[in-house]
Amino acid sequence: MGRLIAISNRTAADASARAGGLAVAVWESLKSTGGMWVGWSGNISDEVPAEPEVFTDEGVEFVVTDLTEEEHDGYYLQYANRVIWPIFHYRVDLAHFANPDFAAYAGVNARISSLVAPRLKEGDSVWVHDYHFLLMGDYLRQSGWTGPIGFFLHIPFPAPEIFKTLPEHDTIARAMSQFSVLGFQSKTDRGNFVRYLVENCDATDEGDGWISVFGRRIRANAYPIGIEAESFAKGAISEVANTAASRIGKFLGGRQLVLGVDRMDYSKGLPQRFEAVGELFDHFPKMRGKVSFTQIAPPSRSKVEEYRDLRTQLDGLAGRINGDYGDLDWIPIRYLARSYERRELAGLYRIARACLVTPLRDGMNLVAKEFVMAQDPDDPGVLILSEFAGAAEQLSDTLIVNPHDTYRVAEVLNKALTMPLEERQERWEKLRKTVVEQDISWWREKFLRDLGVESA
Repeated sequence: MGRLIAISNRTAADASARAGGLAVAVWESLKSTGGMWVGWSGNISDEVPAEPEVFTDEGVEFVVTDLTEEEHDGYYLQYANRVIWPIFHYRVDLAHFANPDFAAYAGVNARISSLVAPRLKEGDSVWVHDYHFLLMGDYLRQSGWTGPIGFFLHIPFPAPEIFKTLPEHDTIARAMSQFSVLGFQSKTDRGNFVRYLVENCDATDEGDGWISVFGRRIRANAYPIGIEAESFAKGAISEVANTAASRIGKFLGGRQLVLGVDRMDYSKGLPQRFEAVGELFDHFPKMRGKVSFTQIAPPSRSKVEEYRDLRTQLDGLAGRINGDYGDLDWIPIRYLARSYERRELAGLYRIARACLVTPLRDGMNLVAKEFVMAQDPDDPGVLILSEFAGAAEQLSDTLIVNPHDTYRVAEVLNKALTMPLEERQERWEKLRKTVVEQDISWWREKFLRDLGVESA
């Protein structure tokens, strides 16, 4: 069995980064094949390092490199996060186009490729992750590599009409077609990619995931990513989880908890969510004083202007709603712009009567799956999920909403808070079955099997 070579913007070189999620899935396969993980070190240097830092941990070889200030700004802050991110999340209005930024993005893709190519051996398989490295397949092919290269996109892939607003869309599509297997979070995302190729690149959709394009035959499928389901469920009843639940319980004073957990990002629909909570108190006065909404939203990419503006907007909305409805002993909305450890979050999920997962657009959204696994079987809470999250394709037994329709979200939230126990249990049992069966290991094995790799 050949090695698996992983390429991602950040690696799990720090052992603490292997505690959950993607890192766990990739790490097991890397260890079992004696593989290699290549990416950015997380450090910024004055000039391009002459050589990468190379070291081995638990049989896995790490190859990491610093970025220069210019690379970090052009490749990461600008093109990846101010061009690709907004466009792939259907926010063309927030995209900032500047030709030098694409040059920086391409340059980093080429430089990381140059670290990988000389180290590849016959029998190896490469697995590239996410929107930072859309050009990686092309650069590896240019280096002479003919072996399998997989690519998994963790964020949505937009409709062709949106993708074509990207000035370099044709270059990126041609480069992506150099991958052997392309993975998307949902059937919708996969369909968008294939439709673009068919309509703009004279591709043929052969069925069963196979596509002929640019003289190549590639495979594109949906591989919805999962979580460490059983492990997360255990974390929800840990001492750390119970302590977190006890702490927020003192604030709740017997009120029902509605919870939101998201990075502070304009794709998450946080202003619309706050407005929906306000609509709940506007139109369902019996909920006043009986429900408390807590939003955990750790800052994300604070150097990017749009994120600073979002925080200002949320501060204003929370202040207005609390001013309109709050009382001496009740704060309707608590808004915590900080992060919490996974087991602490699991404890909060477990005691929440409802969880609002209402992004405007999301590749998957693992908070939805974590909430499901954290529930008490005897008294489960209710998940309210945006139809625009990839998770909605799998978790169809929950309450699905359009996050733009804030009054309807308020109606559904009221339904969740008054739902009979029997219905809550019935819905939860179906959701739990799906999350357990399609966990992170299922995802990894499904993708690597199509790539031709024997999974760990």
